[in-house]
Amino acid sequence: MRYTVVWQPLAEGSLADLWTAATDRTAIAQAADRIDTVLGRDPMSVGESRSGSARILIVGPLVVYYEVIEGDRIARVLDVWRVRK
Repeated sequence: MRYTVVWQPLAEGSLADLWTAATDRTAIAQAADRIDTVLGRDPMSVGESRSGSARILIVGPLVVYYEVIEGDRIARVLDVWRVRK
């Protein structure tokens, strides 16, 4: 069974800002698409755990901070930023 991936407004805004400022917009878009795919399959099997239901996932050049609501089968992206070089 799949998970629904929901990007919170803060994360959506951050992603839009990253894409707008990027010289590598294709890489940003591809990473965001890959994040949706991976989290939609099984968000608990990827990334690293943080406190509570929170997790962090790196899909270069992006990093997402997300939480999993297991009972509702939702992966909620709370924030996104670029990997530091």
